[in-house]
Amino acid sequence: MSRHDLKWTKMPKEWYEAPFLGNGMMGTMVRQTGDKTVRWDVGRGDVQNHGQGVHGANRLPIGHFELHTEGTITGGDMHLSLWNAEATGTIQTDKGSIKWRSFVHTDLMVIITEIEPSKGERECRWEWKPAIALNPKLVGAKNQQKHSRNNPAPIRKRDGNIDVTTQHLTDGGEYVTAWQEIDKGKQRLLLTTVALTYPKRTAKQEAVDVIKHVKDISMDTLTQSHRAWWHEWYPTSFVTLPDAWWESFYWIQMYKLASGTRSDRMLLDLNGPWLQPTPWPASWWNLNIQLTYSPVYASGRLDIGESLCRTIYDNMDNLIQNVPAAYQHDSAGIGRVSGQYCKGTLRGIPGEHRVEAGNLVWACHNLWLHYRHSMDDDQLREQLYPLLKRAVNFYLHFLEEGDDGKLHLPKTHSPEYIFAEGPDTNYDLALLRWGCTTLIKASERLGIEDPRRPEWDNVLMNLTDYPMDENGYMVARDVPFAKGHRHYSHLMMNYPLYLVNINQPGAKELATRSVKHWQSLGARQGYSLTGASSISSAYGMGNEALEYLNGLKPYIQANTMYKEAGPVIETPLSGAQSIHDILIQSWDGVIRVFPAVADKWDNVAFHDLLTEGAFSISAKREDGKTAFVSIKSLKGEPCIFASPFEGEFQVSGSREFRLKELDNGLHSLDLKQGEQAILWSGGKMPKLTISPIPPEPGKRSAFGLR
Repeated sequence: MSRHDLKWTKMPKEWYEAPFLGNGMMGTMVRQTGDKTVRWDVGRGDVQNHGQGVHGANRLPIGHFELHTEGTITGGDMHLSLWNAEATGTIQTDKGSIKWRSFVHTDLMVIITEIEPSKGERECRWEWKPAIALNPKLVGAKNQQKHSRNNPAPIRKRDGNIDVTTQHLTDGGEYVTAWQEIDKGKQRLLLTTVALTYPKRTAKQEAVDVIKHVKDISMDTLTQSHRAWWHEWYPTSFVTLPDAWWESFYWIQMYKLASGTRSDRMLLDLNGPWLQPTPWPASWWNLNIQLTYSPVYASGRLDIGESLCRTIYDNMDNLIQNVPAAYQHDSAGIGRVSGQYCKGTLRGIPGEHRVEAGNLVWACHNLWLHYRHSMDDDQLREQLYPLLKRAVNFYLHFLEEGDDGKLHLPKTHSPEYIFAEGPDTNYDLALLRWGCTTLIKASERLGIEDPRRPEWDNVLMNLTDYPMDENGYMVARDVPFAKGHRHYSHLMMNYPLYLVNINQPGAKELATRSVKHWQSLGARQGYSLTGASSISSAYGMGNEALEYLNGLKPYIQANTMYKEAGPVIETPLSGAQSIHDILIQSWDGVIRVFPAVADKWDNVAFHDLLTEGAFSISAKREDGKTAFVSIKSLKGEPCIFASPFEGEFQVSGSREFRLKELDNGLHSLDLKQGEQAILWSGGKMPKLTISPIPPEPGKRSAFGLR
């Protein structure tokens, strides 16, 4: 992992250059902000207002520490260790130096920073700067007072040796920052925590208790317990690539995921625990949340995905209340924006208002992927199935039969094509088709004879076709994709839903034509390129997939963060999923190994990536050919795969497996739960070893600042 560490030989001065640390709830970034000032941010991902929408359920800034040096800063260095999830560095001044180390403890809600000043910097000092509890979207805006929640000013006090800042919220509740500096002789230790309670105001004691508890634990014990979690987490799966830039990028995204959320912690919204002034201080459900969580499934890091599952399932009542009252008896939904509790009402009803009707169905697609990679039937029965029924039901209320005998949807809004709206948007048609198809699959899996099954069958039989023109897929009926926009909402039937796919005649040409037209009109952003890459991978076009993916590079900042009118987190994470889509796919019940590897990537390998059906896959590609594939069944589901070999191949394992050749180059294998089979070709089984591909000389540590 060390070869992917981020390194700085000069001081970062912007958030998108800075090392970032987090434990899935609290986070910090470190950067120089003045001639004698270095800033440590203090963030907690669930600190928010408690209204609705971007002006009501927005995240709130907490504050930051400034380390004031005695001398003028002349330089410095930093090192972010991914393996240990800690940052170290040295601040050089014209009077001396300050060594420092920071980490956000994996279990304890505390940011730990240790400094060791030289003789000339012994008088350096910390200053706490609490932030105004104002929506970051409104900072400096003319309409600031109109939309502000008018939270009161923070209150600063001391509790013995512990400094405390309390921020009451107008909507109820409070968050409290507590900190203590401890003199250890040569070193000085700064402990910082943030506690949040809602609707009660009882956070102060919780925060103070954390500091009192942590200060009595030795640094060695804190360090060891912190590192132990990370050292166990990383080996869940492994990916190595011939391009050192992309390999480092990939592993930093895995670090980012676990820094940004955990199974029992915050929903990873558009800023994570590193909130900055931004237009995106909440959760957007028309693409962003879905992309943010997209890499957790194939990487096998389902513990990260649990935070999305928990957030949605625990807030079913809010999802029901998000739809108009007339539909709450059987429906649920979510608007474009919410906070951590899924309060985001839809703006009216289809046909009468600008409504993004499918956002919850798309979120359910993520939950379905989580289910399909875990095969947890209890979760499917008790949580996902009833939720998806409600999400699909909202659509069913508005379907009408047209003169052509087909079922049609009224006018809705296709995210975020602002130029025109129309009926039968491809966004909604694709999601409705997917929703009905998935409900049928789920009911059959669970043995449920659902009384609404005839409605789903009717939709799949009679729903109108996707609107198309000479340029490919349109936005909606009578609404061509005529102006550039970053979203690929009109293409979702290809990816991520795979309703239209490589197995269907003409689908590849149509998708290719549509993507080229979309990209040709400009107004692209980073995830426009990751989307185009993944669509290309869906059709086996590896060279095109890599070309689009390489187009993302100019958008990626020094620390792999991303900005689009401000900080927003989903795009680099979607880049990690685009890498997965090149290496492995598992849709429509078929495992596809190396489905879209570019010619340039002649050597690639991965270990324990996860597929639908809960199969753990390891594979190696050497000199442009597949060397071997290992398939392990975790749940005993039917194993069907597309052959990644040129010609015949062998199967080896602990017993003689039955390999059956199916149509279209597919094969089935009679793997039972817990069994593993090795697929290989040639006269001799290759060595079953996977190790990091050596980087080209001088290609290590691509990120940081130099």
